[in-house]
Amino acid sequence: MESTQTNSVRNHFILVHGLCHGAWCWYKVVTALEAAGHRVTAVDLAASGAHPARVDEVHSFEEYSRPLLDAVAAAPERGGERLILVGHSHGGLSLALAMERFPGKVAAAVFAAAAMPSVGKHMGVTTEEFMRRTSSKGLLMDCEMLPINNNQGAGVAIIMGPDFLARKYYQQSPPEDLALAKMLVRPGNQFMKDPVMKDASLLTDDNYGSVKKVYVVAKADGSSTEEMQRWMVMFSPDTEVEEIAGADHAIMSSRPTELCDALVKIANNLNTC
Repeated sequence: MESTQTNSVRNHFILVHGLCHGAWCWYKVVTALEAAGHRVTAVDLAASGAHPARVDEVHSFEEYSRPLLDAVAAAPERGGERLILVGHSHGGLSLALAMERFPGKVAAAVFAAAAMPSVGKHMGVTTEEFMRRTSSKGLLMDCEMLPINNNQGAGVAIIMGPDFLARKYYQQSPPEDLALAKMLVRPGNQFMKDPVMKDASLLTDDNYGSVKKVYVVAKADGSSTEEMQRWMVMFSPDTEVEEIAGADHAIMSSRPTELCDALVKIANNLNTC
């Protein structure tokens, strides 16, 4: 992998994990991008990874996404540093919120086998469609639903089961990465009832729609299938598409080199825009 750094512009990749995961899942990508000279930040969303909160202590999707929102808010406006957001799975929805809030700071957003909402539709439609497709076919396997009770009302968190992780999430990944995931995944809240998820006017053309979007399709994804990924792209026709053959849902584990190459290619293309 070649470095894309120049004396005037430095790439800063902010990596956002998916549901139940944490910054730890990006360890291969962080290592490769940093070795190529890029600045990399992998965030733990609230009640995820090493974040100290429990899932029942996080009362809104905004609060869940706060570590990402704070990281983007602290970044300079476009200029000396080029900010590229990379979201995986459910993390794509947190990306969308950051893009809507800070469009002037984000040079590009990369959705890696991620939930990608569209202008004019509520963000939760992606999760609703995923649950419709998977639940009806029993694809959630040994995942469990955990009731959440706090002062904001009842909710539901999902706990990813070991068979689901092995057969639908990490089936093309090295066994070491699957073992790591089994040890480190935590209950995750999809925030299906959160007002942010149900607001069809939240994402606007002027903000979210103005940021360059690239979708990276994981072609061997057994969880969010290639068909599901392309369904989301269909609603945002200006989105560029990259494909990675043999990538399972844990695209950063099964095909880290190919993902890093795609990210560097995206950054290089920003030089010509």
